[in-house]
Amino acid sequence: MRNVYLYDGSFSSLLYLVVTLLHSSLTPADIKSYEEYQANLLDNAISIKLIEDEIIYKSYLNKLSSKVMHIVYYVYLSSNERKELVIYYFIKNALKYKDEIIYRRNLNCVNEALKLSKYVGSENHKFKGFLRFKELDNGLYYAEVTPNNNIISLLAIHFKDRLRNESFLIKDKKRNIYALKDESKIYYLNDKDIEKLNINLSDNEKDIEELWKTFFKTIAIKERKNKKAQMNFMPKRYWKDMIEMEEEYENSDKR
Repeated sequence: MRNVYLYDGSFSSLLYLVVTLLHSSLTPADIKSYEEYQANLLDNAISIKLIEDEIIYKSYLNKLSSKVMHIVYYVYLSSNERKELVIYYFIKNALKYKDEIIYRRNLNCVNEALKLSKYVGSENHKFKGFLRFKELDNGLYYAEVTPNNNIISLLAIHFKDRLRNESFLIKDKKRNIYALKDESKIYYLNDKDIEKLNINLSDNEKDIEELWKTFFKTIAIKERKNKKAQMNFMPKRYWKDMIEMEEEYENSDKR
């Protein structure tokens, strides 16, 4: 039987579970959130009591540098099915090798962790440029994204600093979660929470969108169009959430 350890899906719960396993000298066959785990006859699904001693818990995490924790958090945000197990082994080896862990490329967990962290960072960077806000008639600025990884918290923090005087709402359409920035705080909501909000474009926004589309088409030089270069810098999967590329995306699906 495979010992699969379960947690509630949050980052803090995952860290507590990893510390509990390491402190108890337990090696998991896998780690899954309750939501994602699918029971089968080969697994022994275990919900263990997490370590409650804060001193012991912090004694483990305090040995990990901010650089290591940055990688761990980005791996956690990835959509990879093995991310929890990668984090377990990465932390286990980081406690042994300290910051030198990132140079231990002979370890599979290091290669996987660095690869996943880089992928999440890269996607986050791209969406900072491709995300488009629309003004709603309730005064909120609204944007929709469909990222492969769960980067909505990273985007919310970035735009919180950029739009300090504005309230905004970002929806992750793939996961049906929302990040609402109101004044100086960020709240994470679901579809049920969002029913109370009015998500209708303002009349002014409709005019602005048409102007932006016209501007985008006007500055394009037909003779110098390079579809391959455009796809390299602005991959097609981002188009459906970009005002200026919505029509191009819809038309491409019909071809």
